[in-house]
Amino acid sequence: MKTTNFKLTVMTVSALVILLLSTAFPGSAQQKPALKKEEKPTIILVHGAFADGSSWNKVIPILQKKGYQVIAVQNPLTSLADDVAAVERAIAEVKGKVVLAGHSWGGAVITQAGNNDKVKALVYVAAYAPSEGQSIDSISREAYAERKIPNVPGFTDPVITDGYIRLKEETIIKYFAQDLPLQEAKNIAAVQGRFHVSTLTAKITVPAWKTRPSFFIVADNDQIISPQIEAEMAKKINATTYHIPASHVVMLSKPAEVAEVIFKAAM
Repeated sequence: MKTTNFKLTVMTVSALVILLLSTAFPGSAQQKPALKKEEKPTIILVHGAFADGSSWNKVIPILQKKGYQVIAVQNPLTSLADDVAAVERAIAEVKGKVVLAGHSWGGAVITQAGNNDKVKALVYVAAYAPSEGQSIDSISREAYAERKIPNVPGFTDPVITDGYIRLKEETIIKYFAQDLPLQEAKNIAAVQGRFHVSTLTAKITVPAWKTRPSFFIVADNDQIISPQIEAEMAKKINATTYHIPASHVVMLSKPAEVAEVIFKAAM
């Protein structure tokens, strides 16, 4: 009887010692694995017509300082298919999730390219957000000609050479980038990409905004795409919408504000 009581006492003491040790030294007991913190998505920036990846140069360092990996795509601007392929190559380079941000024509590109499973959100920056079967030309014609929305002057007098469109320097200064310093606007005019006319009528087949959270920046002083049209597209796609008093190149004149919207999409 005494032997049995002694064994029970030893077992009880041993259990207490283990309990005390595990409390005093948490690492000595088996712990539940810590929840893995979700990795930040890579931000892929897609420029518009008459531009290149450098149009995001003021936004990129802001994103990088917050710890985001950033890719600024160089669209060839030769066709919708070619530009979508350029974005898809960038997406393929990324292992984790992606946020796509598209400016102007780049909005149409991310609408088509954003159906990849890696894409978690879309950000439209003074951009087009076409529906299935729509092109940027049909959006403009329906708005300006049929619904009589007041036209904006920035795209009324382009130069077309061998099927490629560019804007005159005075157009860039007065309507495209009117809130930038003069020399910066002239630089944009000098380096602008040529935009093939076929892109104007290229139709979207599967709009990614139907299945992805969308964010939309309406540039309230835009003279290339009517701010009214931008606001209507934002409402149509049920986007979280932000109004910024800026020209068409809002990512250059208000980079901090644009980056803030991209942060919200990434989170």
